Amino acid sequence: MHMPRLVTSIAITALIFTANALAAGGGAVQTDSGASSGKHFDPKGKLPSKFTIEAQQHQRKTLPFDDKRDFEEATKGFIAAPDYKQIMAEAGHVAWDIGSYEWLLQGKDFDSIHPSLQRQAILNMEYGLYEVLPNKIYQVRGYDLANISFIKSDTGWIVFDPLTAKETAAAALKFVNEQLGERPVVAVVYSHSHADHYAGVRGVVEEADVRSGKVKIIAPVGFMEHAVSENVYAGNAMNRRLFYQYGVLLKRSPFGHVDQSIGKNVAAGNAGLIPPTVIIKDEIEELTVDGVNMVFQNTPGTEAPAEMNTYFPDMKAFWAAENITGTIHNIYTLRGALVRDALEWSKQINIALYLFGQEAEVMFASHSWPRWGNERIQEVMRAQRDAYGHLNNGVLHLANQGVTINQMHNVYEVPKSLQQQWAARSYHGSVEHNSRAVINRYLGYWDGNPTTLIPLSPEDSASLYVEMMGGAKPIITKGKELYDQGKYRHAQEILNKLVYADPQNQEAKDLLSDVFEQIGYQQESPSVRNSFLAAAYELRNGIPGGASPKTSGPDTIRAMTTEMWLDFLGIRLDSKKAENKQFTINLVTPDNDEKFVVEMSNGTLTNIEGFQADDADLMITINRADLEQTMMGAVSFDDQIKEGKAKLKGNREVYEQLKTMLVHFDLGFEMMPGTGTKELTPDQKPFEQEELGDTAGG
Repeated sequence: MHMPRLVTSIAITALIFTANALAAGGGAVQTDSGASSGKHFDPKGKLPSKFTIEAQQHQRKTLPFDDKRDFEEATKGFIAAPDYKQIMAEAGHVAWDIGSYEWLLQGKDFDSIHPSLQRQAILNMEYGLYEVLPNKIYQVRGYDLANISFIKSDTGWIVFDPLTAKETAAAALKFVNEQLGERPVVAVVYSHSHADHYAGVRGVVEEADVRSGKVKIIAPVGFMEHAVSENVYAGNAMNRRLFYQYGVLLKRSPFGHVDQSIGKNVAAGNAGLIPPTVIIKDEIEELTVDGVNMVFQNTPGTEAPAEMNTYFPDMKAFWAAENITGTIHNIYTLRGALVRDALEWSKQINIALYLFGQEAEVMFASHSWPRWGNERIQEVMRAQRDAYGHLNNGVLHLANQGVTINQMHNVYEVPKSLQQQWAARSYHGSVEHNSRAVINRYLGYWDGNPTTLIPLSPEDSASLYVEMMGGAKPIITKGKELYDQGKYRHAQEILNKLVYADPQNQEAKDLLSDVFEQIGYQQESPSVRNSFLAAAYELRNGIPGGASPKTSGPDTIRAMTTEMWLDFLGIRLDSKKAENKQFTINLVTPDNDEKFVVEMSNGTLTNIEGFQADDADLMITINRADLEQTMMGAVSFDDQIKEGKAKLKGNREVYEQLKTMLVHFDLGFEMMPGTGTKELTPDQKPFEQEELGDTAGG
């Protein structure tokens, strides 16, 4: 029996945490009087300081906590929730664990969590099956970072955004069919090119049914290019940075991971990708699928480079994709991605407001909860339109008066009227990193001071600073003094220098961890909170272990064009090893009639499609279908040669040289100095792209 998640009993919470852990979990009476006192479930962790508690209490007094409409909307339409809290991955680990957050529902304020973030985290504890529009639209929420939505068509379900993992998507579909009656999936809509909106597709449809035309997969123009390139070209670095932004390996507790603002967290299951069969190309395009009329609005350059909203005119229902959710989003996402266009985002919301928002009676999205009633819908749309618009215009207004990228986050302010609207709070983004992103988009990373144009690397400059400050002892003394005064950002400024100068100084790392922790506790944005807390964890303990989400997998690699795969080989090239090497390879894939020239010169590997060199050193011929097996790591290129599927004609030494020049990227690189690297478990490793000539799986 499911109780609304906002009133779940404390008894359930007691199953998750011990009494001692809960006692250490917060409340106004728990304080940390100094940089070296206080305990919680992590013996090296710290309780909120008196300065952090004061900051949280100030937020409780100044934010509009009397506005309860979000809570009413989050619970509206509830039908049922599953009788389990975990979803297991096919590999045997836990893919999803909503139960690990039940401690949020005990009805107390945690001073180690920003009050606004705690509010958002409680709202995101509403999970299960919900009715958005009677007998028409349903959502399963709380099975993954995103929502999965089900539109009832004449003969089946049209699924919008099938989550991150096959296992969570399959569990959601099974639950819907159990509760509402068995119906086949007739179509899937990918709203945009981020993995939590398509990678669970194999949990709801079979690829054979897509290939036969039995099931349509609908996506915006540019979807495949961006879905693949964003997760591959810088994929290793993005996966490592994801540990920080999403806090995926932090403990779920008042002192660790509490929420991700647009959902609880990312599922750690099987990521897949089935290419779309219907591409929405026009700015506004209408389509009827199995009796359901849909009007698509392409919104490139907003939350994703390929994204689209959808309006259901017969139902007066507006699907806002991830363009309008329960938060102001990222203009720059800390895991790494192209900087987004806040002005274009604002304009696209305005277009949707005037095209669809004038008559829509329900607005639902791929994250957060729906909004009902035209007045409420327009209120939220205008709040977000204005928040993104002001972010762009306000930052440029200041930039044109000389405020630089290194000052902007301390100067730019959101208008007070928007600060008092929950829909305009920056959870997934933060005002600080978004404001810097806008100025970076227009003016770049340089602040105009030549000192910062070609600066020393941190590890080089730090030693100079530490020497001039008199060494480690006075820095640590001053760092403790600043900590005790609650001047955490001042403390991090000098302690960070010491840690870079002396990465093995554990006292310095522990003190910097204490500082990071207090800064993290005070953050409204979970992305920023997680980043500080993850850095604090690694400074104390090294990189954590455990299964982490994967943003790409074999399907993503297979979906790469041959050109993209060759581009990625160029990224993996060790240019020092390639120095003074020069050769040309003709590559032909007969089964899809592709041909390329791959050229090594000046320590750079380039390629061009549609040409062949007359004087190539080597000709490689392999069917694209066979090449995909090597791209996915199933068969090494050497084995393809042995089996006769890859044919080499000319100077084979060129191929042997190329093999030695390609580098495997290690996910365990340091983010903070002195945290060390360690071998990651198989569950922890993302899918590794196999390069030309690698042994499969090794």
